[in-house]
Amino acid sequence: METLIILLFSLALILLIISFFGKDKVAKLEEDLEQMTLTYMQDIYQLKKKVKILEEEFVIQDDPVPPVKDKSTVTSNDIEPIHDILKSQVLSLYSQGLTLDQIARQSSLTKEQTLSVIEQQRLRGE
Repeated sequence: METLIILLFSLALILLIISFFGKDKVAKLEEDLEQMTLTYMQDIYQLKKKVKILEEEFVIQDDPVPPVKDKSTVTSNDIEPIHDILKSQVLSLYSQGLTLDQIARQSSLTKEQTLSVIEQQRLRGE
């Protein structure tokens, strides 16, 4: 009987030691899952960057940049209509008390265009 107890105790001790040195399959599985998650997140990040680039190219192709004209060659026929958003920006800046030069710089219009927008508003207001 004593031999059996010693044998079982020895077997338990050996199994305990083996369990410490054996590979932990759960830890390996967790490590693999973590690696897959990182790879997945990197792939998503790369795809988002590519989609952003494609969206920017799409927007650029929809709104082609007009060629830059020399200010000395601009005539009254060459002047493109000013968008309503720019007009409202010009009028807002004018109502804040900014000078024509400052308004022209901030709205990317010429001084003449800025003055024209303000004059048109004055004529409508009267």
